[in-house]
Amino acid sequence: MSDAYVPESRWRMTLAALLVGGGLLLGGVVVVRGMFGGGSEGASSGTDVRRVAFVDAEGNRRTLADFQGKVVLVDVWATWCPPCRKSLPEVAELQKAGGDGYVVLPISVDNGGWGDVKPFLAQNPQLGLTAYLPDGAKALEPFGEISGIPTTILVDRRGRLVQRWSGYAEGMAQRALDEALKAK
Repeated sequence: MSDAYVPESRWRMTLAALLVGGGLLLGGVVVVRGMFGGGSEGASSGTDVRRVAFVDAEGNRRTLADFQGKVVLVDVWATWCPPCRKSLPEVAELQKAGGDGYVVLPISVDNGGWGDVKPFLAQNPQLGLTAYLPDGAKALEPFGEISGIPTTILVDRRGRLVQRWSGYAEGMAQRALDEALKAK
């Protein structure tokens, strides 16, 4: 193998990695394998997730158990994630429309916590989004491994996981929420 071939090989490997990464971004999911959650896979339907804990901007701790009797749509996102930014207007609209039947909880997994989230929300006031942070490193563990963001988790009125998916597809959260609200 000549010395000239090695740099070309590295160049091709770098180009391939960039194309794969770009394809994931265009596909609507940013891979964050191993950063959040506990299990090797996502939790299965029916898993009790009531102990998932998060905090609001004032530091008030909540759990999904606080919303017993309501359908809960959790959106796990980050300010730096392009597909997350694309999904946030829809998430914000669903959050504003929530009421007696359901609640929407956008939980940011930004490493900088409120230091990243508050400036982002201030720069995007049109969203009108109320965001939350996980309450500790293992707070989202009941959801299983979160290997890509955005990840959306739908929880039934009893605090059990109904459905979860990674990536953003317009209208998908609304359709899943509508279906869960029909279920008894």
